[in-house]
Amino acid sequence: MTIAALDTLSPVETILAYHARTKHTLARYAPGPETLDWDSQPDPFRVFVGAPRVGLPLAAHRLETRFSQIFEAPPRPAALNLESVALLLELSFGLAAWKVFGPDRWALRCNPSSGNLHPTEVYALTAHVAGLADGLHHYVSRDHALEQRCRAPAQPGNPARLWIGLSSVHWREAWKYGERAFRYCQLDIGHALGALRYAAGALGWSARVLEGRDAATLSAVMGLDRASDFSGAEQEDADVLVAIEPGPWPSGFDADAFSDRPLVGGDWAGHASVLDPRPLYRWPIIAEASRATRATAMRPVPAALPPLPHLTGPGDAPAAEILLGRRSAQRFDSRFEMPRAVFFRMLDAVMPRAVAPWDLWQRAPALHPVLFVHRVEGLVPGLYALPRSEAAGRALRAALRADFVWEPVEGAPAHLPLVRLVHSDCRGVARTVSCHQAIASDGCFAMSMLAEFEGAVRTDPSQYRQLHWEAGLLGHVLYLEAEVAGLRGTGIGCFFDDALHELLGLTTLEFQTLYHFTVGRPLTDDRIATLPAYEGRPPFPARG
Repeated sequence: MTIAALDTLSPVETILAYHARTKHTLARYAPGPETLDWDSQPDPFRVFVGAPRVGLPLAAHRLETRFSQIFEAPPRPAALNLESVALLLELSFGLAAWKVFGPDRWALRCNPSSGNLHPTEVYALTAHVAGLADGLHHYVSRDHALEQRCRAPAQPGNPARLWIGLSSVHWREAWKYGERAFRYCQLDIGHALGALRYAAGALGWSARVLEGRDAATLSAVMGLDRASDFSGAEQEDADVLVAIEPGPWPSGFDADAFSDRPLVGGDWAGHASVLDPRPLYRWPIIAEASRATRATAMRPVPAALPPLPHLTGPGDAPAAEILLGRRSAQRFDSRFEMPRAVFFRMLDAVMPRAVAPWDLWQRAPALHPVLFVHRVEGLVPGLYALPRSEAAGRALRAALRADFVWEPVEGAPAHLPLVRLVHSDCRGVARTVSCHQAIASDGCFAMSMLAEFEGAVRTDPSQYRQLHWEAGLLGHVLYLEAEVAGLRGTGIGCFFDDALHELLGLTTLEFQTLYHFTVGRPLTDDRIATLPAYEGRPPFPARG
């Protein structure tokens, strides 16, 4: 379908056409650039020239919270002030390290990104936060600093409040990935939400996605609708606003209660920097997909999450060490066998509960893992499934191949709905459907995340974003749980969509795969040196 033809479609049909057009197949990849010049990669760090700047303190090394406290026994809430906001940003969106190989130097961040391209920009909206002026601030991770975009009019008598806004610069991903980039930007938002929720939990704070906000409102509160401030620079797409509460939500408190115009009458400053002065390609379908998924702003019907027990983990590292130590593995030890207790804990961690990080929203789970198990102690290699709700289990059983066996897994925790579909050495299949990447076969297991797709998108096309956010959040949980276990994970955005669907027997759009992931023991490249993220921050012990 041509781009011009999309103009005649409804938002639902537009996003379904976008999804179909951007599928990779065994015969061809989705449309993308024919060449890459890494010397002209878009700048991963946006600044607002002329905006007043506040340097933030570094305090992660002083945080006493253990990782398990985030979801089992939240620590005493930190006071809401400049120092705690700085720590929240350091643990969620700050730099984790610099890497050096020969003449090349690149940054790693706490929030992972497809291709390490980092399309996500971060804004803090503050009111009565001690040490910070009221208004809108842009976070510069490279410098661990806030730029004040807008000084808000004084509103005396109101309590201290904090909201975090996330936006996407689509060009950063499209530069490398072409039309499929909109998908990757939304997966990155899911990872960013996970990074934010874990960081908030480490401070004893709560976080909740504000539902039902349309694009115009989100753009206004992040200052992204100010055309003159972005003149000549790449636009940002407003994605989501998250309310932060310094402690548990007060009884009867509505996290969605938010003034849509808190910056009216404020004093604005700053002009967005140009990230790529000479772009070679244009991908107008991305703008069409963005518009289609902003056509509505429905509030979902809240769904209660079950009070499932937590499996205990191997030790309990400091939260800051895990959040700052997260890395993407580049290669895996293809002989390593994962202990089954670690495997069960990782799957247990992705089950929805009314605790961090799943309390970011009040929605029923819509993503369900299918697993290619290669080397897990005591488990037969093969294809497995983990329906994250009873209703999804029934729907998947009806939709997948009739010859799947659906065997309960011996020794699995009673609350973990893990089933075996096929006994088989599936390393070759996992590698093939993940764009022939060895990481999908050399890890201990690989995962495909199936979304309850067509019904959600036809009801509300903005759910296309939300489904990808949930997939990214699932991936972020796996990243951190792998770190806890002394292992590593890697997100895989390149996969042959319909080849996997055919393998599973899916013949409709009821379920669609949105993200792949793999976990194993990493092999490190000693030629790549690691440098501290920021001068003055004491390093944490290396974790592999």
